[in-house]
Amino acid sequence: MNGLQRFMGGSPAQVLLRLIVISLVVGIVLSALGLSPYDIIQKAEQMVWRIWNMGFGAIEWIWKYFLLGAVIVVPVWIVIRLLNLGKGG
Repeated sequence: MNGLQRFMGGSPAQVLLRLIVISLVVGIVLSALGLSPYDIIQKAEQMVWRIWNMGFGAIEWIWKYFLLGAVIVVPVWIVIRLLNLGKGG
């Protein structure tokens, strides 16, 4: 496995196909939740402006959202790594 394949987690074509399928599934879920790409961009822009306007008070706000996300992201990452470890890769 060359460096590019190791970085991407497989051949570029396989990774691209996987990303397309996952993007489609996530798009369907977000659409079912009533979200659009514009909504996500708008919320990200609002978040940046809130951080800018809040100054140092933003640190607590960011920490709260970081912990909220980490509660989901870190366990999922650990499970994925353990599953990949079981596959030998």
